[in-house]
Amino acid sequence: MKTISISQDIIPVGEFKTGISKWLRSIRDKKRPIVITQNGRPAGVLIAPEEYDKLVYNKMFTESINRGIQDIKTGNIYTTSELRNKIRESRKNRI
Repeated sequence: MKTISISQDIIPVGEFKTGISKWLRSIRDKKRPIVITQNGRPAGVLIAPEEYDKLVYNKMFTESINRGIQDIKTGNIYTTSELRNKIRESRKNRI
């Protein structure tokens, strides 16, 4: 995700309301988020759907890596042959 431009990407909620289509086009074309302010303070951030999907994917990926690291630290690991045996047993039990 690109960083915001302080002069172009921070807008008051009133300005956002009157030009929603323009701002949606802007996030799509410029690939930069928009900070919407209310009473001079940040009230929300608008990002493109693709950017949101990337954020969610990256979060899930990072959490998965962290779970794997924790498994290694706690000894919750299997050799390849142990894993193959577990899979075979699991398949046998399904029949």
